[in-house]
Amino acid sequence: MKSDDFPKTPADFFSFAKKQQAEMVDLKFVDLLGSWQHCSFPIDHLDTGTFEEGLGFDGSSIRGWMGIHESDMMAVPDAATTRLDPFFSRPTVSVTANIVDPVTRRDFTRDPRHVARKAEAYLKESGIADTCYIGPEPEFFIFDNVRYEQNQHRGYYEIDSVEGAWNTARIEEPNLGYKPSFKGGYFPVSPTDTFHDLRGEMVYEMRKIGIIVEAHHHEVATAGQSEIDMQFMPLLTMADQFMWYKYICKNVAKRHGKTVTFMPKPIFEDNGSGMHTHASLWKGGQPLFAGDGYAGLSPMGLNAAGGLLKHAPAILAFAAPTTNSYRRLVPGFEAPVNLALSARNRSAAIRIPMYSKSPKAKRLEFRCPDPSCNGYLAWSAMLMAMIDGIQNKIDPGRPLDRDIYEMTRDEMREMGVRTTPGSLEEAVNALEKDHEFLTRGDVFTEDLIETWVEWKRSKELDPIRLRPHPHEFSLYYDN
Repeated sequence: MKSDDFPKTPADFFSFAKKQQAEMVDLKFVDLLGSWQHCSFPIDHLDTGTFEEGLGFDGSSIRGWMGIHESDMMAVPDAATTRLDPFFSRPTVSVTANIVDPVTRRDFTRDPRHVARKAEAYLKESGIADTCYIGPEPEFFIFDNVRYEQNQHRGYYEIDSVEGAWNTARIEEPNLGYKPSFKGGYFPVSPTDTFHDLRGEMVYEMRKIGIIVEAHHHEVATAGQSEIDMQFMPLLTMADQFMWYKYICKNVAKRHGKTVTFMPKPIFEDNGSGMHTHASLWKGGQPLFAGDGYAGLSPMGLNAAGGLLKHAPAILAFAAPTTNSYRRLVPGFEAPVNLALSARNRSAAIRIPMYSKSPKAKRLEFRCPDPSCNGYLAWSAMLMAMIDGIQNKIDPGRPLDRDIYEMTRDEMREMGVRTTPGSLEEAVNALEKDHEFLTRGDVFTEDLIETWVEWKRSKELDPIRLRPHPHEFSLYYDN
């Protein structure tokens, strides 16, 4: 279906629900870390007033939100997000909600969707542009089995895939081979690509809810690494679509007894899953990043890149937001760890795609993010950095067009090339020191940033820091 076929108003919502013979409404919203939460209601429980007043729930039980002493929150459905959910046994319409304080009736500042709405509004108010287009390339793994445990006396994980290179000798009655080798999974045809039809089913479900898919294919890693690319969309629209993207991939896989993970680095010594994110600014229907500068960029495009590079360490606290993210962003491999601009060098943090000479195709490809992120926050942070770069005419520095692996450390220093943070802790520290650009226009509040930093330190960094790692037993047990 096309986007124009979906509801825009509360009246449209009820007409759509009636046409689909829906019996239930599934109300979805996103928590601070980027996971969907939901609650379902009989269709006759809602009326047009619901789209103004909202529905109440306990905000203290949602990650990163309110304490028990101020837990009441309201979820106000946005009729324009209405879709038919493909994974319920009975017809169910799904609608995404904005979160509102029931006392003040103000938008909740820790609602990621509210942040994205404010970022788009701030862009328009700046006069720079009226639209930020986002085009992500999320990668993911399709596994057949996953097991993990961590307690006081044991810690392990085990993953498996029918495609895993480690299964060439497994008894499969018969084992037909066709296992992509480590780093050998890019673009193979069937029978080596065993997940073509499964990805195709994911694409069909995405198309049903209005997502425009450009391509799907097997990715570099063994064990079912895949990618489905969506056509670029305005920031908020794409963030909403990204939630559906993850939801559809996971649930289609589950239909077939498979499991999908967007974890950046689940396999040792093979490629991780990134989410290269293409970004461009437009005004009045015209692209603003095309020009006659380096790689065909305009001065505005170059300054936007400068803002991204300057603030990249802080941005990555949102865009590469897990400890596992930094198992992928490791120097010396093919990861985009160099904070530089390049027309073709894929180890640079920002690449300028050169496939097309059309001004409409001119954009920045920020290669550091990964699909574990909350798109609402990560892309809003990217937009705020680009605005800062444009307003302050930030120079992106010398392009990095050489083979990075042939350069010495002294040459890198001479060129002024910095690298991405080496850990989540470094990224969080960078965010703590550098976030003034995010708080302009009250897009990100100090409260949200403080909450994010505290959560990452207490709920992720400290638990990882305190636990012995299984590999430490190999290294140190018999010392």
